[in-house]
Amino acid sequence: MSAAAPVLGVLGGMGPLATADFMRKLVQSTPAARDQDHMPVFVHSVPQIPDRSESFLAGSDAPWPFLLSGLRILEAAGAGAIAIPCNTAHLWHARLAAATDLEVLHIGSATSEAVTSHPARLTRVGLLATSATIQGRIYHDALCAAGVDVIVPPAQHQTERVMAGIAAVKAGDLAAATSLLRLAAAQLVDDGAQGVILGCTELPLALDGQSSDVPLFDTTHLLAAACIAWWSRSKAEQLRSESFSS
Repeated sequence: MSAAAPVLGVLGGMGPLATADFMRKLVQSTPAARDQDHMPVFVHSVPQIPDRSESFLAGSDAPWPFLLSGLRILEAAGAGAIAIPCNTAHLWHARLAAATDLEVLHIGSATSEAVTSHPARLTRVGLLATSATIQGRIYHDALCAAGVDVIVPPAQHQTERVMAGIAAVKAGDLAAATSLLRLAAAQLVDDGAQGVILGCTELPLALDGQSSDVPLFDTTHLLAAACIAWWSRSKAEQLRSESFSS
């Protein structure tokens, strides 16, 4: 008798709509012909976690107990790996990974790999993200090490366009968010960006399907793809183990 299929744990709620978007993209990206071909998933979506960007910028560790609690709940439920559909929450990624034996997939690693392996051989990309994600260098270090220059909006645009756009998504005003974020993305392209990373999981909700002269890297989609790759590897390892034991 086959063992139960590997289960993905989603540490979500940051924000709720971004988690729902991640789940939609996970399902749509999975090669499946029937319900049973899809990945089993446990979703922990608790939006009451303190704001990650505000906490980091204020020097507060307030999100940590909530992140750790969610991780423990997913462990107890039987998850085999953890995905966090929130870029800024990855400022706590190293501590979460150190606190568990489970693989904690990294949205920044998945996206940086997509950027550096892009056939256009990009050398300069723009980053739209929360101010904390930018200051925490979730993308800068890996991309700079690979020879890719990262540019970000000037301080005024970061506040008035990017952060305001993210807040509009969280408030459910996608029309206002799209207007603001399209301006921010266009400015990065004018400044020489050959591609733009949507480095906050709220951003694809406002810019999804938007035409652009450069590639837009949807970090939600790329995390979903990394989860599917993990699931495929886990299933293959499980089959090899079952064949060996039989």
